[in-house]
Amino acid sequence: MKKLFPSLAVAGAFVAGTNIVSAKVAAVALLVQEGAPEAEKGFTQVLKEMFITGGAGFMGIVLLCLILGLAVAIERIIYLNMASTNSAKLKQQVEDALASGGVEAAKEVCRNTKGPVASIYYQGLDRAGESIESAEKAVVAYGGVQMGQLEKNVSWLSLFIAIAPMLGFMGTVIGMIQAFQKIAAVGNLSASLIAGDIQVALLTTVFGLITAIILQIFYNYIIAKIDSIVNDMEDSSITLIDMLVDHKK
Repeated sequence: MKKLFPSLAVAGAFVAGTNIVSAKVAAVALLVQEGAPEAEKGFTQVLKEMFITGGAGFMGIVLLCLILGLAVAIERIIYLNMASTNSAKLKQQVEDALASGGVEAAKEVCRNTKGPVASIYYQGLDRAGESIESAEKAVVAYGGVQMGQLEKNVSWLSLFIAIAPMLGFMGTVIGMIQAFQKIAAVGNLSASLIAGDIQVALLTTVFGLITAIILQIFYNYIIAKIDSIVNDMEDSSITLIDMLVDHKK
């Protein structure tokens, strides 16, 4: 009797499961016969359709601005992150090398350290044998060179930020011109007649603004990173001159 109850339970579950599956199959078949609703489009599909609707002319140029701008931004971010140096640690290493092995030992520490701060330290130490004034001039001059390297290609990023919305607005103006030309040709104002041209005009503006916003975020981050490194370079330059003065005493 005890073995009968589990068997009945399994059989009942099997029958119930079969009925549920049959009901689902029947429901699916009914939906197919009546015409199931179309699946919702994904974000990528919607974006692709909007891009095509906006027209390959202006939308393609705006997309090119976005791609080139992102390429410049990523290259600058990688370069700036590699140029960042632990200045406090480098300062301590140079100071210890000066005290123990002199200028040549300190220069060796700078050779083995990457970044503009280490390069400035090396240039100042290389002129330390002449005079403090010569070392200071070398540090200032080479600091300008390093600043130029940090800001390289950033002007292109700002150019793409300015061009992208301009292209979008130009597409808007052209789309509105085409809409008014159709109105003038037909002789009456019909919403269905000009809706397509107005949609194209608005889409180009939206994509141009989105491109400018994305690139502006990267631009602000890059500028903030450059300012941080430049401030570090200036502070390290003052520290180096103080170290050289103390070393010559």
